[in-house]
Amino acid sequence: MHVFHHSQSPLCRMPQGAAPCLTQITLRLQGDEDVRSALLRFYDGSEKWLPMEKEEDHWFSAQVTLPKIPILCWYDFRVEDQDGNIFTYGAPHDGMGGEGHISPDARAWQVTVYDPQYDTPHWMRDGIMYQIFPDRFYKSGISHPRREECFYHESWDEDPILMPEGGDDNCARDFFEGDLKGIEEKLEYLADLGVTVLYLNPIFQARSNHRYDTADYMQIDSHLGNQADYVSLCEKAKALGIRVMLDGVFSHTGEDSIYFNRYGRYPSVGACQSTQSPYYPWYRFTSFPDQYECWWGFHTLPAMNKEYPGYVEFALGEKGVVRHWIKEGSAGWRLDVADELTMNFLRKLRRAVKAQDEDAIVLGEVWEDASHKEAYGEMRCYCQGDTLDSVMNYPLREAALNFFNGRCNAAALKRLIDSQKENYPKVFHYALMNLAGSHDRPRAINELCDCTWEELPPKDRGAMRLPKEKYDLGLGRYIEMMRLLCALPGIPCVYYGDEAGMQGGSDPYCRGTFPWGRENKELQRTIKDMLWQRRNSKALQTGDLTVLAPDEDTLVIIREIKGGKDVFGNPATDERVEITIKR
Repeated sequence: MHVFHHSQSPLCRMPQGAAPCLTQITLRLQGDEDVRSALLRFYDGSEKWLPMEKEEDHWFSAQVTLPKIPILCWYDFRVEDQDGNIFTYGAPHDGMGGEGHISPDARAWQVTVYDPQYDTPHWMRDGIMYQIFPDRFYKSGISHPRREECFYHESWDEDPILMPEGGDDNCARDFFEGDLKGIEEKLEYLADLGVTVLYLNPIFQARSNHRYDTADYMQIDSHLGNQADYVSLCEKAKALGIRVMLDGVFSHTGEDSIYFNRYGRYPSVGACQSTQSPYYPWYRFTSFPDQYECWWGFHTLPAMNKEYPGYVEFALGEKGVVRHWIKEGSAGWRLDVADELTMNFLRKLRRAVKAQDEDAIVLGEVWEDASHKEAYGEMRCYCQGDTLDSVMNYPLREAALNFFNGRCNAAALKRLIDSQKENYPKVFHYALMNLAGSHDRPRAINELCDCTWEELPPKDRGAMRLPKEKYDLGLGRYIEMMRLLCALPGIPCVYYGDEAGMQGGSDPYCRGTFPWGRENKELQRTIKDMLWQRRNSKALQTGDLTVLAPDEDTLVIIREIKGGKDVFGNPATDERVEITIKR
């Protein structure tokens, strides 16, 4: 018996992909002469069994009206043969949709149902992003206060150093003294490169150079400058058509902070100093004062009680952290470990951001498919209009690295891309942060030649350099990967220095200083041309997407404006762009 349903085919499912509430969808299944009847099993909070009407050429169809509230819906089929035997026909086991199969343990296909009013900032769909680790981009030469516990590099061209503290934890207190004025001085470079969105890793007062151990959410880190420097950076960037997005760390603070104050460095009474501290309920102690919930077991990063009203008001209230920094110039927030924040907290955060600036972004760090992420015992969907605008596209990054390193073929990469097109609402899909490199992973060039020195002890990786053959291989693949990111829906992102040819292993060696005066100029020109091609093409920004995999080593990306409108219904001149990616 042959049965066919492909969730990404308009013959089988219309409309395609995610859909707004109350949309009527048609689901069709084709069988052969051995198929007598078919039932659609549809789950939208309750299970429904719908008889399917038989059509010509052995097609069966049923219509379903989606719920009036955002929800994940699921469906599969029960097929009866001429002998009365019943079979389950469902989705592939990898959860990516596509063509189904007969199996008693087949998965169901997903339909993402979202708020009809859901929209995301257009500037994410149209723009180019650039990520900066502030300590390592550019040093203005302005003198900032130094701290006794820190190590300061004498030369900008030195390697970052590993500073172990408590097992494998790197205390990250070596500084090169890059600052906000330094970034401001290089805004012309960024504008010329084509950048429209600047994503800064944390800039608030903290003990470490990465600043994910926040000490004071309301103060700019003194190594970087002050609030006036931040406001100036945002204003100068805006004048050049560049928005500034901040990194928000709301799942935990540093132990050395105003709020926890483990070492008594601050005049406040911290949570770990007294159960009477106003900050005590912000955290969860299992045995006061030395045992408490912390992020991934790191005692230096005590976890927040995200549902405590006092903390919620501090972070999200009218005078809270989120709204304050948007008032001062930020275009929104990238949320560190967004999937470790509660859905209730995220909903309140979104409302706070949009109340301050409807056009501001809420971008989450979620490493898996953000339409059905399993976290803390529940299925979470971040793309229905009540939490995030979009996410960092780590699944695409992983699939692309696998493709270019020969660990998967073009069909597998196409499958991931098609799955995102199917599961994500267009407004979410076209605002994805498509990245090749980041502060959390070895440099892209290293990843792309499969040489990150992970087999070496961490302290020995800093001095390592790629041999020319490996470097050239990684560089060539990086160009192809950026071509891929510029061709797909979402905002392509450059991690600072990748466009200049930087290399390095995992943290802290992926966080080296920008090689001013030693850049790979040819690579810079190539990346710049690619970014501007993207900026100048409406088809590449918001055109329809088709992906082909003509052979194992080739991916073809087709972007089209059809009928004088883009996928959002906005007027645009008809255009077709075809880009070929080879490994």
